[in-house]
Amino acid sequence: MRPNAIRLSGYVALALLIAPQAMAIDVATLPAATADAMAQAASPQAIAEFRRKLREYQEARAKFEQEASSYWNSIAEKRRGRNAKRRDHLAVGLDDYVLTQPPVYTGPQRPVNPEPSAPELHRERKYIPIVADLLKAAADYFQWAPQRPAGEIEFKRAYARFASVAGLTREQAVRVYAFETGGNGNHASQSGFHGSRAISTAIGYNQLLTTNTVELLAEQGTEFIKLLTGRAAGLSGPARLTMDHKIAVLKKMVAQARSVPDEWAQHEKIGDTRQGWALHAMVLDIDVGPMLQTHKLLTSVIFARAKGYTRPLTAAELEMMNLTGDGTGLDMVTMPQALREQVPTSNFFQRAGYERNPVAIRHNTVAKLLAITDSRMDSNSQLPGAKELAAAF
Repeated sequence: MRPNAIRLSGYVALALLIAPQAMAIDVATLPAATADAMAQAASPQAIAEFRRKLREYQEARAKFEQEASSYWNSIAEKRRGRNAKRRDHLAVGLDDYVLTQPPVYTGPQRPVNPEPSAPELHRERKYIPIVADLLKAAADYFQWAPQRPAGEIEFKRAYARFASVAGLTREQAVRVYAFETGGNGNHASQSGFHGSRAISTAIGYNQLLTTNTVELLAEQGTEFIKLLTGRAAGLSGPARLTMDHKIAVLKKMVAQARSVPDEWAQHEKIGDTRQGWALHAMVLDIDVGPMLQTHKLLTSVIFARAKGYTRPLTAAELEMMNLTGDGTGLDMVTMPQALREQVPTSNFFQRAGYERNPVAIRHNTVAKLLAITDSRMDSNSQLPGAKELAAAF
C-alpha cells in the first residue's frame, strides 16, 4: 500500500532527502572533567565568546524552528483538508493550499568550538547496502543468484516487451528512465553509487528502493509467479531447472513480503533487514526485474484511472507520482495550470524531504517543478542509453 505522503526516493536529481545532521554539544552541558580539560586548551575569553555566540545561535534557531513548525503544520492541515474534500467529492481550490513559501533560516550559524578536541555527538550513519550486499544476502538466505543479462540491451528488450504488454507507453518508460538514471543507466545502476558506497537503495531503470521491491512482491508477486510458471512450461533441460528454482525462490520471497500487513512502514522494516536485501536482489533478474520495474510505474497509472483520471499521464506527471506517492502526486497531476503556477511545491512534501531537495526548493511551484522535470527528460532522452531503450520498444 503506497503512502500518500512523500516517499523517500532514491534518484540523485530529486533525492538526498534524509541525510542525518551532525549535532554539536553545548560546552555548558559537558561533564566537569571534560570542561576542565577544554579550559586548559582554550583561553577563558575564547570559551566565553563561544558560549555567547552559541546562545545567540540557539535563540535564533529556536525562533526559526517555531516559525517553521507552524508553517509545516499548516501544510499538513491543508493536506488533510484536501483529502477530506476529495472523499466527499468536493472541489479543491486555491484556498486549499498554503500559498507562501517555507521560511528560510537567516540567523547566525553555529559557532565553531575553540577546543578542537572537544567531543562531538554524531548520529551513526545508516549503512546503505550495495548490489554486492544484495547478491550475498540472496545467496545466504535463498541459495540463489539473480539471472543477469548477457548484455544491457537484453534487459532493455525484456523490459520493453513486458512494459508494452502491461500498458506503459514508450514515451512514459523512456522519459522516466532518462530522468531517473540520467539517460545512460543500466539495470543495476544504484543511486549515488561511488566505489563502495551509495546514497540510496534505489536501483534500476525506475530506481526501486528496497521497500518498493518488498511492496511489489507482496502485491504483485502471485501474478509474477503465474507468469513465470507459464514461461517454464515452454522450457526443458537446464533452462527449465533454472526457471523452476527461480519460481521456488520467488514463492518464498512473496511469502516473506506478505508476512506483514500491506503497509509501507511494515514493508520498510523488512527492506531494512538483510533478508529484505535478498528480496531486493530480484530487481536484478532478467525475468522478474522487468516486471518490478514496470509495476513501479504501472501502479501509479492504475491508481490515477481508479480515481477517475482517464487522460494518459505525461512522463513528467507520472514521475511526480513516482516521486511523492500516488495520492500526493495525483493532487499535482489533476491541478489546473493556473493553480500549478501559484501553488508552492512545499505543499506536497514532508519538511525533512523538502529541505534536502534543492530542485524542489529552486523550482518552487508545481508548474516550475514539472517544467524542470520535462526539461531534464528532454535532454537525457537524447543520450545513448535512452535511445537504446526507445529502440527496444
